[in-house]
Amino acid sequence: MASTSTDRLKKISAYLFWVIIWQIMAWMVGEDIFLPSPVSVLGRLIVILLDPGSYLSMAFTLSRIALGFLIAFLFGALLAFLSRFSPAIRIISDPVVKTIRSIPVASIVILVLLWVSPKNLSVAISMMIVFPAIYSSLLSGLDSLDRDLEESARLYRLSMPRRIRYIYLPQLIPSIDGAVSVSVGLAFKSAIASEVISLPRGAVGERIYEAKVYFATSDLFAWTLLIILLSILSEHLVLYLKRAIFRRILI
Repeated sequence: MASTSTDRLKKISAYLFWVIIWQIMAWMVGEDIFLPSPVSVLGRLIVILLDPGSYLSMAFTLSRIALGFLIAFLFGALLAFLSRFSPAIRIISDPVVKTIRSIPVASIVILVLLWVSPKNLSVAISMMIVFPAIYSSLLSGLDSLDRDLEESARLYRLSMPRRIRYIYLPQLIPSIDGAVSVSVGLAFKSAIASEVISLPRGAVGERIYEAKVYFATSDLFAWTLLIILLSILSEHLVLYLKRAIFRRILI
């Protein structure tokens, strides 16, 4: 318990250190339009949170990020599982995964915008950006499964559903946690970037673009801080739901 409290205190101290550095730099610059102070950003954040329209924007963006993440996770998990047991599928999938991972987000946004409406672009973009991370992480986890347990499962003729439940899933928990931790942040970054480019009405990306156009730097920082907080909360929520689902499955 003491160790946990000490670690938490160290993390808080680290954040406070960088906030102080930020405040000092803001004093040195002396112009909010170039670098607003933490107090100024906090004030704008409170104004944003008191505005009912802000929650509509957050709901719009979060719903699309969640849908894109869910599709990417399901598709990535399925393709990783198929690639684990089919060399042909792995060979065919590899160039696609590497290509998607290498293309800049801006290029993907512009290309996909040719076929998808701005309203749904963030779903497609977050899905495409998250998919390679999910696929690679889960495939790596599947490749490192205990071969002896797999051999025992074949020897005792366990059905595939039972193998997944009692052999694969318990060993894949670290890989799934790692995939979620990386992918949630990627989903937010890519989705917001796509919204800033495509400007769907009522999205968080539109609010950020307006802040940039009107040189409302404090608003820009406040929305960015809010996105970071939402990303962290979403990651914890996804991991909590994962643990709850696994508890029910693995009982």
